[in-house]
Amino acid sequence: MPVRYLKPKDMKREAEWKKLGLESKDRKLEKDILKKGRRQATGVSDEPLMMGTPGFDLISLELVDADKIPKYHLTVEDGRRLAKEYSRVLMRKHKTRQAAETNLLTMKNEAIQALSEELKQAALEPDLTPFPKEIFMATLTSPIEGYINKVKEAAMRSSGAQKIR
Repeated sequence: MPVRYLKPKDMKREAEWKKLGLESKDRKLEKDILKKGRRQATGVSDEPLMMGTPGFDLISLELVDADKIPKYHLTVEDGRRLAKEYSRVLMRKHKTRQAAETNLLTMKNEAIQALSEELKQAALEPDLTPFPKEIFMATLTSPIEGYINKVKEAAMRSSGAQKIR
């Protein structure tokens, strides 16, 4: 099995380079991998990876014991299995959301059908009026009385102070 996949165009280019006695960095790495094995050629070691900013990482600050970090050696099959499981989880989440949206639309349509004919016609007619520009943004807390006036006054004072200088 080849170490890396090449498109036909790239294969031709590498063949031409080989005729000229040249070799790409990727081909050199591929040869090293084939000679030494993937772990030694790619520089992968059993040392734990740095977990944070250099000098302030969790291991050097002794917040995490390097021996207690689990070491995972995943194969291609493991990666494929994990990818499939992740895809299943995402699809389950997507289908749940779709079902909720469908349920909401169904309930909306049932509510409209329960209205009288006049109200039903009004409910089915789209409202194309523009959203008011002077409406305030929704917030989690109530607005502070007089806050905007204080901000405007401060802006006026700072702009006045700049003109004097």
